[in-house]
This record gives sequence, C-alpha cells and structure tokens, in this order.
Amino acid sequence: MSIKSLSRKLLLVSNNIAILLVAIVVILVFYSQNPNFLHDDNIRNIMRSMAFVGILTIGMGMLLIGGEVDLSSGAVAGLSGVLVAMLINTGIPWGWAIVITIAFGASLGLISALLVNVLGFMHFIATLGLMSVYQGVILVITRNVFIPVPNEGFRLIGGTSFGNIVPLPFIIMLVLMIAYTLVLSNTGFGRSVYMCGGNRKSARLVGIKPKKISYFLYINNGALGALAGVIITSQMATASPVAGQTGSIDAITAAVLGGVAFKGGSGGMFGCFIGILLINSFSAGLTFVGFPQYWQIVARGSLLVLALCLDYVISGARSRALEHALRSHN
Repeated sequence: MSIKSLSRKLLLVSNNIAILLVAIVVILVFYSQNPNFLHDDNIRNIMRSMAFVGILTIGMGMLLIGGEVDLSSGAVAGLSGVLVAMLINTGIPWGWAIVITIAFGASLGLISALLVNVLGFMHFIATLGLMSVYQGVILVITRNVFIPVPNEGFRLIGGTSFGNIVPLPFIIMLVLMIAYTLVLSNTGFGRSVYMCGGNRKSARLVGIKPKKISYFLYINNGALGALAGVIITSQMATASPVAGQTGSIDAITAAVLGGVAFKGGSGGMFGCFIGILLINSFSAGLTFVGFPQYWQIVARGSLLVLALCLDYVISGARSRALEHALRSHN
C-alpha cells in the first residue's frame, strides 16, 4: 500500500469514527428528551426514511468520488415515483412497471452525462437546470395532486417489515451498499473511479477514459434515483408531487458527512451509511420533539454547510498529512 493511500485511509477512518460518535450523541440527546424516540415504531420509521435517502446517496457518493455531482437526482426520484404509479394504474404489471421506471431513470442519467461530456456544460449548471425541468414536469403531470396506487403487490415492497422492525427497503439499501463497496474496493472499475476523482490527467496517462467512467456514473445515478422513487411511492402507496425535493441535498450532505471528498477521489459506502444515519436521526428527532417544520429546513441546510466545512478541513489535513508522509519517506 502506498503512503498516499494509507494516509487517505487513516483520515477516512478517523472521520467515520467521529461522525458515528456524533450520530450516537444525537440519538441519545433525543432519547433523553423522549424515551419513545427509540420505540420500535420510530426506529422502523427512521429506517424507512434512511432507505430512500440511502439509495440516492449511493449514486451520489459514486458520482462525488468520481469527481462529478448531480443536483437532479431527487427530482429524478420524484418523477420516477409518479411514472411507476401511472404505469401501474394503467394496468401494467407492477414488476414490469418497476423495470420500465428504472430504465427511464437511467435514460435521465444519460441526458445529464451528455450535457456534461458532449456539450461541455458544468455539472452544477447542467443538473440544476434538469432538476427544474423535472420538477416542472411533475407538477404538469400530476397537477399538484397525489396519485394513489391501490395495487397490493406493489405496496408490499415498501410495506413489508422483518421482525416487525426492519423494513424491506432498508435491507435493499444495505445490500446495494455492500455491493457497491465491493465494486469500489475490489475491482479495476472502482479504482478507476477513485483515480478519475483524484486526478483526471493522471488517470488518462494510465489508460483510463474519464468520460466513459462519467457516463456510467450518471446513468447509474439515474437508475438508483428511479429505484428510490419506486420505493418511496410504494411506502406511501401514493405518488407525491413533492417527493424527493430535498433528496439531492440530503444525499450530498450524507455523502460528505460520511467522508466522501466533495472534490472527488476519496470516500466509501460505509461512511455514506453513517452520514445517512446521522441526518435521518437528526431529522426524525426534530420532528419527534415538535420542532417547527420551517426551522427544520434551516437546520438541514446548516447540516450541509457543516458537512462542506468539515470536508474543507479534512481535505486540508489530508494534504498536510500526505506532504509530511512523503517528506518522512524521502
């Protein structure tokens, strides 16, 4: 293992431990305010919300590690949730409706990739514009009205819980996180993602094609966004015109809190999971103690700012540690 990779792993582990401790403190604080915070029903609700944000965070985390970002993923989830409801309500079997919806989400990811890699738009600008387009399309299609989904088979995806505590969507999220962890740590593709995020010029010199990696990351993010939309529609048994509006921000916050470098090249799925646990416990706690909804928006935005400040500090520490390690080695 090189000195550079060792220093990055040590900093990442220390960051994950720190965020995990913060998450535990947050949970204990809300528990001290109301012991019912750790009641089975509330734990199940936290896991349900973690599933939606978690699946979005997997795609966003992969993008950020690869040096990209997609602000439209929450809107993709919202639009996909509406699409799967409409397909099922027209009589299409729910299994095929899910397949079509995920393929649709992947195609939306491809649009983002084309804007960034072919037209040369900045990923922030391109995906911010697409986010507005998708949110507008949702309102046009739904007329700002909820769409019920009475199909019992489809509703089982979001409504099934094991041991009456662990929801099926939470297990789906965990399985995906394990799979993506294995991809990032044990495959050439995973190493290519890290190299593209760390230094694109160096990646090109060793034969990696950053644009090809970028295409995959955006398409993958779109497909996962669609899956998140399917899950939240199944959980609610209704397609909501406002579902997923804060999804992209929550996913970025969770990933960066979990040690994924905003500039790319560092991070992992375990850290993302800890970040998801923190922000969902924090949000659930605020709701549980009756914190006003409009102040919750302020609190969640503050959490993102805190995550970015933490990333800035860790990035500086990573650079200093690397310089020190290289000097000591020489």
